[in-house]
Amino acid sequence: MSAPATVTAPALRLRGITKSFGHVVALRDVDLDAYPGEILAIVGDNGAGKSSLVRTMSGIHRPDSGEVWVRDQEHSLHSPADARAAGIATVFQDLALVEVLDVATNMFLGQIPRRGLFADRRRMETESREFLDELNVTVSSVRTQIGMLSGGQRQIIAIARAVRTGGHIVILDEPTAALGVRETAQAAHIIATLRDRGNTVILISHDMGLVFELADRIHVMRLGAVAGVRRREDTTRDEIIALITGSLNDDTAGASA
Repeated sequence: MSAPATVTAPALRLRGITKSFGHVVALRDVDLDAYPGEILAIVGDNGAGKSSLVRTMSGIHRPDSGEVWVRDQEHSLHSPADARAAGIATVFQDLALVEVLDVATNMFLGQIPRRGLFADRRRMETESREFLDELNVTVSSVRTQIGMLSGGQRQIIAIARAVRTGGHIVILDEPTAALGVRETAQAAHIIATLRDRGNTVILISHDMGLVFELADRIHVMRLGAVAGVRRREDTTRDEIIALITGSLNDDTAGASA
């Protein structure tokens, strides 16, 4: 599993991750490398282990065995708080936004700055505008309620919040599953922007069009194990689908990309 040419160390490295639920093995000896300034897509059929892998990287599930390394330091992720402290931020499909609150407040959920007894509205609004500008994100006003935004805009705010709160590794769980064509394009733009600014983006998606548009490498899961890893420019949709379905066996998956 080789790195991008200009990078020597992965931002996130998993080695031998195994997780069982009773007699069901959800993850079997999974290795994964994700690099700074890279979009790594994780694909696979339902039941392939993608969700278990996301929950393990997010600190929701503790692996039975294996190692998690972030920036060359081994971490024990016992909780989502541990993952966030390590710089791993996950945006799940529910987005965890509060619709009756505005953009600025959602950007600071859990970290509301205070000015005496009250929330520091001026700081939240100023810093939210500045950060969204940095990501080339346009919203009519940071005072707009989340419930008034489109699905694509909500997804973008959730991603921006993940980065603002310290996520240099951003895991996106099916970010465009409920979006239309135009909104998917908006989400794709910010995902590409994160890569360009040096973030590590791990993209879980069934959308092969999006995967081949954005991903630098594609990590295929099947039956809880790594079926193969491919550089986007070195593979085809047919090959990735063959790895997903098992019609192509890749015994050298760990070293092929």
